[in-house]
Amino acid sequence: MLLSIGAYALVYGWRYAVGFVGLLLIHELGHYIAAQQRGLNVGLPTFIPFVGAWIELKEQPMNAETEAFVGLAGPLLGTFAAFALYLISKETNSSLLLALAYAGFMLNLFNLIPLSPLDGGRIVAVLSPKVWLLGVPVLIGVFFWRPSPLLLIVAVLAMPQLWQYFKNRNSPNLEFYKADLTTKIRYGFQYFGLTLLLAVSAFETHEALESMR
Repeated sequence: MLLSIGAYALVYGWRYAVGFVGLLLIHELGHYIAAQQRGLNVGLPTFIPFVGAWIELKEQPMNAETEAFVGLAGPLLGTFAAFALYLISKETNSSLLLALAYAGFMLNLFNLIPLSPLDGGRIVAVLSPKVWLLGVPVLIGVFFWRPSPLLLIVAVLAMPQLWQYFKNRNSPNLEFYKADLTTKIRYGFQYFGLTLLLAVSAFETHEALESMR
């Protein structure tokens, strides 16, 4: 984590670096707390500069609902943190905090792309892994909008999982993805609601940043 702060500080300055890595930490702590609540053996967050952070699940969830619960907790807590920065920035007229709020909204929105191993892919799997197919054009669109090596890494990690699912879609192992209708509706509402909220918040924050220039 300290190495990440140092790396980001070289590019963006130490104040932004501390804030951004703090947002990453809060996001990952959401996963960490949720995993502990479900009794999973989980390690503390690991950071790699300019790639991001993740928690290590030392034992995998037994079903898609548990995976969705852990996956949703990160963007949810991360969104609360970004909103807190947004509100404080409005009170203090701080462009730094507003920029961090925007980064927080975009960070969590990016993680909700419905493609595993991103959080969005883990959440929508409880609806149906077929939803992952929607994540492919979204990822391609984001790449053309903001080209990044990170997106290529996500694609490399996602494609084998997509292939394995559709290759073995009649396998008994797909019991992992089964969930009742109430559970699917609950997670679907939470996922799409949070995605919409983050998209609107990111747009509004971007507009506010533009008006401060």
